[in-house]
Amino acid sequence: MLSTHAPHAVAVLPIEKGGSGRKFWRMQVADRSLILVRYGADRPENRHYVAIGQFLQEVGVRVPVTFFHDEAEGLIVMEDAGDNDLWSHRQDSWPQRRALYQRTLDQALRLHTAAHLTPGLEKLQLQQQFDAALYRWEQDYFVEHCLGRHFGRTESVDRTRLHEIADELAALPRCLVHRDFQSQNIIVRAGEVCLIDFQGLRPGLAQYDLASLLLDPYVDLTAAEHDDLLAHYTSGLFGPGHVDDGEFRRIYDLCAMQRLMQALGAYGKLGHLDGRAHFLEHIPTALTRLREILARVPGTEALREMVS
Repeated sequence: MLSTHAPHAVAVLPIEKGGSGRKFWRMQVADRSLILVRYGADRPENRHYVAIGQFLQEVGVRVPVTFFHDEAEGLIVMEDAGDNDLWSHRQDSWPQRRALYQRTLDQALRLHTAAHLTPGLEKLQLQQQFDAALYRWEQDYFVEHCLGRHFGRTESVDRTRLHEIADELAALPRCLVHRDFQSQNIIVRAGEVCLIDFQGLRPGLAQYDLASLLLDPYVDLTAAEHDDLLAHYTSGLFGPGHVDDGEFRRIYDLCAMQRLMQALGAYGKLGHLDGRAHFLEHIPTALTRLREILARVPGTEALREMVS
């Protein structure tokens, strides 16, 4: 590290970040801060990050600006949006958090309603759309890495009802979704919010993103806060004064079940197979939320009893 008094001082510090298979460094070049990203070939979606980010900017969704991309070397240099994420505000007063969540949901609404209608979408290399196979994969991921690997539950799970849910969700009209829309992927900067880690963008259901954010195991929201934020989104979707109808909420519960299964599977795999034990700390909260959701999903009583 050079002295900060040098005319062209440069400082490079590693950033520990998530489970995406990428490495990050914060580079301080004179009075400007940049983020250097290096990605490998093990997760192909990472090399599409830049193109997806440029597309989202055209849609009007706030994302960091990319200044340089060498796809052959797996290198990206982009704007430093900071590390003040939505998760960092989890202890703020409700009025403060509410404003940040509402701005986040406004970004989600723009993504869900405008992105799939924007010219240029057909040129993007997106990940597998949410079809029945992907929903079933999430269910299997949960059974294998959470129920099996973490809890040692080796008895077979009747997946007939789960597969019915996968088929039902897959038959619904899709929009573009972030796929990992949780508090640590929302950066707060100058009172506004900015989305990161959007390389998993794909066609899916808006309710999946909403459940990812509002049932995020990293953050506690009361039932009243949760419902208030969900109503904020639906008022923007359906119009002021709209009362959230039962069908939207029913699909929301099914997507929430899927998202929580996916998260629990990821925590089990990351914690046990990848040696990142801190992810295991989130299993109790996610499991509690899954039980609450299953209580509202008919035909899942046996699974709810198992996770209880």
